[in-house]
Amino acid sequence: MLTRAITGFFFIAVLIGAHLLGQVVFVSFFSLLGLWCLYEFYGIVRKEEVKPMIFLGILAFAVLSGLIALHCLGVIPFIKVWLFIPFFSLIFILALFQKRALPFNDIGYTLLGITYAGIPFLFFLALGFIKGNFNYYIPLGFLLILWSNDTGAYLAGRSFGKRKLFERISPNKTWEGFIGGVLFAVAIAFNLEQYFGSLTKWEWASMALIIGVFGTLGDLVESMLKRSLGVKDSGHILPGHGGLLDRFDGLLMAAPLVFLFLLMIA
Repeated sequence: MLTRAITGFFFIAVLIGAHLLGQVVFVSFFSLLGLWCLYEFYGIVRKEEVKPMIFLGILAFAVLSGLIALHCLGVIPFIKVWLFIPFFSLIFILALFQKRALPFNDIGYTLLGITYAGIPFLFFLALGFIKGNFNYYIPLGFLLILWSNDTGAYLAGRSFGKRKLFERISPNKTWEGFIGGVLFAVAIAFNLEQYFGSLTKWEWASMALIIGVFGTLGDLVESMLKRSLGVKDSGHILPGHGGLLDRFDGLLMAAPLVFLFLLMIA
């Protein structure tokens, strides 16, 4: 328990620091997090019948995240982001030379990893630039809301939890915990307008609703993935917490939808 608490404290400090140290550190750090989560995904799905092309998958995502980062920093126009396409084509071409019985299993899981574990981090780092210039308040607020949702769900679930949410996937999650998490996230979001600005109260609250609902569903999706593969944790990089994919499961579903919401109301 002590190890978990110490790891959690330093992990949160590093995440906050990545926001405060400027746009270059911010985009670099969260691009690397996406790469590591992709690596963890490939590690847990790799079986005899499924062998994702780890090197090419990571290379393709590294090129894509690098181009997105350069665009966010104002170095290249968005049109040049499409230069990533040949690297994705190589995934299909390499399968021709591997002589695998089920090559599209390998191709499918390679691309699924990029889509599921990597690309959501690009939407998250794009939140820092959605107003034009770099503004760390929005992505930092996203994380604070996400953590508030987890905290509220845990407290409400322990105090009032009776009705199971998805028992076959996560036996400990309850409807009471889910509702408590969303309400606590919205309550925190209302206060972010006072301290962070950047968005109006209703925009922060709407963002909290998206994170509360889809962050929880993202957690359940990752639990479903691990349960189907028979693994407990996605990795061991965080003592007492498991892997990075375990810690960012809520972000994977919520970040693209929050970005889309803010884009639509801009």
